Amino acid sequence: MTYLPPPAEELRFLDAELRRLDAHRAQLLARRAWLVSVLQSAAPGPAAPPFTGPAPATVPRPEASAPRVQNVLLVLGGVLLTIAAMAFTLVSWGHLGIAGRAAVLGTVTAAALAAPVPLLRRGLRSTAESVAGLGLALTVLDAYALYEAALADTDGTAYAAVAATVLAGAWAAYGTALGALRLPRPAALAAAQLPLLLTALAADAGPYGISAALLLTATADAAAALLVTSPALRPVRITAAIGAYGTGGWGLLGALWLSWTAPGPGAAARAAALLLPASAVAVTAAWRTAGTAAPGTTGATSTTGVTGTTGSAGATSTTGPTHAPAAPGTPSPALPTLPAQSLTTTLPTATALLGILVLLAALGGVLRVTLPGGWAVPGELLGALALLAALRVPGMPERVRLGVAWASAAVQGIALLWALPLVAVALFGPFGWADRPWSGRPADARDAVTVHAPWLSHSGPALAVLGLLAGALALLVRNAAWRPRALAGAAVLAWAAALSLPAALELPYVAGLLVLGLLTAAVLALPVLPPTGTVLALVTSVDLAFLALADRTATLTVLSALTVLYAAASTRPRFAPLTAPAALTFATALACATGAAAGWQAPHTALLVLVVPAVAVAVAPRLATTARGACEVTGVVAALVAVGLAVTDAPVLALVLSSLGVLAAATAVRPDRRSAGYAAAALFALAAWVRLAAWEVTAPEAYTLPVTVPALLVGTWRRRRDPLTGSWAAYGPGLAMTLLPSLAALWRDEGWPRPLLLGSAALLVTLLGARHRLRAPLVLGGAVLVLTALHELAPYLVQFADALPRWVPPALAGLLLLALGATYERRLRDVRRVRDVLGRMS
Repeated sequence: MTYLPPPAEELRFLDAELRRLDAHRAQLLARRAWLVSVLQSAAPGPAAPPFTGPAPATVPRPEASAPRVQNVLLVLGGVLLTIAAMAFTLVSWGHLGIAGRAAVLGTVTAAALAAPVPLLRRGLRSTAESVAGLGLALTVLDAYALYEAALADTDGTAYAAVAATVLAGAWAAYGTALGALRLPRPAALAAAQLPLLLTALAADAGPYGISAALLLTATADAAAALLVTSPALRPVRITAAIGAYGTGGWGLLGALWLSWTAPGPGAAARAAALLLPASAVAVTAAWRTAGTAAPGTTGATSTTGVTGTTGSAGATSTTGPTHAPAAPGTPSPALPTLPAQSLTTTLPTATALLGILVLLAALGGVLRVTLPGGWAVPGELLGALALLAALRVPGMPERVRLGVAWASAAVQGIALLWALPLVAVALFGPFGWADRPWSGRPADARDAVTVHAPWLSHSGPALAVLGLLAGALALLVRNAAWRPRALAGAAVLAWAAALSLPAALELPYVAGLLVLGLLTAAVLALPVLPPTGTVLALVTSVDLAFLALADRTATLTVLSALTVLYAAASTRPRFAPLTAPAALTFATALACATGAAAGWQAPHTALLVLVVPAVAVAVAPRLATTARGACEVTGVVAALVAVGLAVTDAPVLALVLSSLGVLAAATAVRPDRRSAGYAAAALFALAAWVRLAAWEVTAPEAYTLPVTVPALLVGTWRRRRDPLTGSWAAYGPGLAMTLLPSLAALWRDEGWPRPLLLGSAALLVTLLGARHRLRAPLVLGGAVLVLTALHELAPYLVQFADALPRWVPPALAGLLLLALGATYERRLRDVRRVRDVLGRMS
């Protein structure tokens, strides 16, 4: 089928479209003239006459163009004729004799193949394409009929291979003879995909032979796609490209499976012999497609050009894509030769990537069966790194260079993932000592990290992979923008290798601790990206601290060394935000370990832990702003650890809380930490309460008065400094702290001293509130005084209520409601007056 109609038909179609456009243009011009007249007569006057232009065209626009209708009809006709021929061959064949069969098939096939000649002379190319397609389908039926009639005893697969070869050659010759037809030559190329595969199947060549047949067929397709450069043969190029990728993909899958499952060097070498030529073909195809360009399109250095027919690697294209000239007698194309430019930019890169990966897969298959113990992965990685040297080959197109780089990066990433389990065991293995501290020194560093995890058998190759990747990043990346990141990545990989080295080499336990300690110090001083080095040092030190839990002496020594190391590093401002909290953290762990080693109980160890928050309070003001907050937070965490250790001993807990109150008060002296004063007051109150609880004091006043008195003094001082401060903010918390707990205890107390003292205190507070016109003392004191009086009168009220008749309470309630209703307005006025009086108080 063709994509365009014959010249005569296309000319008729264009004339009809031009006539329709002229009519529509005349209508629009008339409408425009009427609108102009309306605008010009917008001033007061007679209305504009109605539009009397030509009536709009009523001819509906066709939904399908004539060429498309023609192509649909021709395709349907060809398909129906092909179906009819198949039905005749498969069903009605037996009703004819030998002569009849030959005459029918021969006549129909010859007529179908000869009919395109007069049709082309009359300019009916689309009809000729349809009839030619029918003729090609009839030749397939002829081959099937010949096999069923005369060669049924032969091998069907071998016959199919021969028939496919003959048909491919015949269709190619037919298409060459009738060059105006576009269908026969792509069909011949499609038939050519089968002979080698069918021959291999007929010969029982096995998986190697089948893969070789598929790869050879794909190679021929790639050669056809690269060598066919005429724009008129574009369908042949497309068919060849599809065949190369499709057939080659199946062949590559088979060869890769053979390489992966090869039992020995011989089998791996045979699989590599299949993969290496395929890799060469893919790289060559990528080079050619990236290094050639059609006239007017971009060349090798382009990123948006269209792959064409001519050009050379490294050529610079002209601006803007143009179309290749059409062959004589061919209508001018209405669409670009290659409409999808993105395909041209990505296809060479993807093909080069595929070719390089196939090459590395062949190398890996051979190394897998020749090198023991996982050393094939470092060998594969060396091959991937060696490919980076190919990027400097002169004349290599940029797209091919990009594909090679991506292939090398992919292999490096896979090798890194393969080596990460070793790093995971070395990094997380020491955490297993958390549930068995000081249980005994292990035999070596490997036993120290395999408390709950098995050791990996490929530790040596994994270390080699980490070293190779670190060296590649440090030495090969020279771009100024990427150089710092590459150095940081190299530092991380080198750190991972050094962290895994003691366990991989089975160094003695002490030697392993020493190596990790030196690694911590070295990484901490790493000049490349200080944040990265500091984080790596912290991770190493945590790993070292857990690893040292196996032995008491090692624990104390390691924690002491880490505390000193991070304290010294905190003198450098760029390290302080991380190292200062780390020093305090290790100091807290050291204090706990020291108490445990000395045999102290946990509450006594808490007194030693208090040194850490004291140091944090003293050191934080001297640090930079970025490190000050982290240091203080770490001090607070250490204080919580001390409280948790002392919680089982009330006297020691009271001492710890009071000490922390002193530290909070010392912090509140600083202008930027005034809010710590509230924490200091709370800590002092808690300390006092814990002390009283230890003395078995049950009176709530013993707990509340020590808080009330300072709170009232602070409130008085605050009102003197700021007279606008309200009484609720100044005196409310202090008064409520004593009055309310005492009032709650009063209702459970049957003695007389507490009511007398509480009532006297409430009366005094009420009088002071009335004297100084303060709302909080007046309300709190009055409420407590009334409730205290009710508590004292409650027994008498109960006796009085029991002596009254049952009808008296309802009668009294009714009289009260009547009295309230009669004086409702006056009572509301009195209530508002009381509210105003209280409102004027402070």
